Amino acid sequence: MNILIVGNVLKDVYLSLDSRMEPFETDKNNVKWLDFSFDTSEHHFFRRSGTFGGAAVSLEVLQKMGLAAGIIDSDFTFDDEGAKTSTPAGVYRYILTSDDSVSYLVPSELKRTNFVEPSVAPDYLYVDRSAFIDESSAKAIREYLDANMSTALILYLKDLKNPHLNSLIPNANLIFTEQPEAPELADVNLDKIVHISAKALNCKNITEPISVERIDKMTHLSAYSIAAATVLGGFILGKTVEISLKMARINVENSTLDSVLSLEELEGISVASSDNLELIAASLVYPGKGILAADESGGSIHKKFEALGIADTAKNRHIYRNIFLTTPNIEKYLSGVILFDETARDNMDDRQPVIDFLIAHRIIPGIKVDQGLEKFAEDVEGVDPEETYTKGLDDLPARLREYYEMGLRFAKWRAAFELRFDEDGKIKTPTPVAITENCRILAEYAATSQSAGLVPIVEPELVYDGDYSITKCAEVTGKILDALFRELRNFGVKLNACILKCNMVLAGKQYKEQSSPAEVGRATAEVLKRHVPSELAGIVFLSGGQAPEQATANLAEIEKNGPFPWGVTFSFARALQDSALYAWAGDSEKVEEARKAFSRQLKTTAKVLG
Repeated sequence: MNILIVGNVLKDVYLSLDSRMEPFETDKNNVKWLDFSFDTSEHHFFRRSGTFGGAAVSLEVLQKMGLAAGIIDSDFTFDDEGAKTSTPAGVYRYILTSDDSVSYLVPSELKRTNFVEPSVAPDYLYVDRSAFIDESSAKAIREYLDANMSTALILYLKDLKNPHLNSLIPNANLIFTEQPEAPELADVNLDKIVHISAKALNCKNITEPISVERIDKMTHLSAYSIAAATVLGGFILGKTVEISLKMARINVENSTLDSVLSLEELEGISVASSDNLELIAASLVYPGKGILAADESGGSIHKKFEALGIADTAKNRHIYRNIFLTTPNIEKYLSGVILFDETARDNMDDRQPVIDFLIAHRIIPGIKVDQGLEKFAEDVEGVDPEETYTKGLDDLPARLREYYEMGLRFAKWRAAFELRFDEDGKIKTPTPVAITENCRILAEYAATSQSAGLVPIVEPELVYDGDYSITKCAEVTGKILDALFRELRNFGVKLNACILKCNMVLAGKQYKEQSSPAEVGRATAEVLKRHVPSELAGIVFLSGGQAPEQATANLAEIEKNGPFPWGVTFSFARALQDSALYAWAGDSEKVEEARKAFSRQLKTTAKVLG
């Protein structure tokens, strides 16, 4: 597959410099650099390097999609692998950015785009948005197409004011345009036209020069070139128009001036913004990756901080959670992160929303939506006075709609069961009524989540901090799972778009005979295979207060007792976070040490997944 891109790097004029001044200096490689003074309070970021635009951006997109491409450009030349081989002295482009805007400095004169007949006929000839076509270059392109009928022509028509460029419309196999209703396109088959615009792409903050709102350091110039090239790449790879446009939107929203995204990265990010619940659920249990449960409620995190003498302030909670999110390369080991409401509304230190940050790192953001445990009312028959249900259903639909609009794509709801015995050694709790009611609530939450576009994680936890044997744990866990899946079916929940967060089957923390990892692996696998339907999307295990080494060893043994009909992985909180928490302990000088501790534990845990 070969693509010939015809374009012009020196394209849009954002600032005409005073011709009486010479604000450039030339280095030993004959490349011109901007020598320009500005107020650092206004422009705090300046990268002293040339930046490609137009056809060169398009080339990078197609290369990242694994497509071979050639380029003809009036200013740059490339070898067979797309590497720049020469930089004429007259080419320069500079960028100034401030907190919310970015401006280009480029030469004021437009340069004609040359068309040079390639030695090998390409499959596609793509005239980029950046091309400045005159009568002679348009004629050369038409003559080439007449002589090479197998080459398809793709046009990007920016404003349809260039009659020479418009003269190529009858030859085009595909047309990108920002004005699909233009008279010049009245006679063109609608199947040939793809609308590329801020509205069509649903891209935020794309406005006009001189200064444009920043899209993660992107400008409208690069945005449209990236969008068109991504759509073109999607078509060539066999994607539909809808999927290609979605890929283009994702590429624009998540790329930076430094780089666009590869096809693999695009498909990974698209999961987080997809409406396909089955795809999201499958991605959350992707082999070799797990889910970080960073969703401690206000009360839980207060207890953690209090035990270490850390002040429970918004600033400290931000620092603590940022330790995990900013640890390098977490996307290699995490498919998702469960957030607490406070964190979901928080920003990173560079003011990027936490949700956007996770999506850009190909991590699916999720949210804890239950509102804690409440004791059953005294008039509820058949329950023990100490038993609880999980509250939060009353305003759940409205909260889920807001979370979806924020970019969250899965949710989690926890029900807690304590295994206790009466004086005769019979099971006192959980009672059948409490099991049924909590599982009904879990199922109603799951159905509501799927209706709102979020994958539900249902968590019926048999609390580890108890005095019971591994045999009793297996018995009660099986009863809870039977009730849960009965209720999920009653509420019409799609099991292939639902994930179970489950306790491991092991003796309680207070029991005299603790379970070995081998015993936990065998017992857990047996219970799950007996009580969990095969159509379920996946199972993620909670650590439930186990020490990190214990939880990881037990997870490894569960894996050894596969294969399973569903994806199996971890969704740990304390087992991943505690080593980092103790390393940090509220000391700002130890944040990096805490990141390293978290990284070590995350890698160790993910490694056992095989």
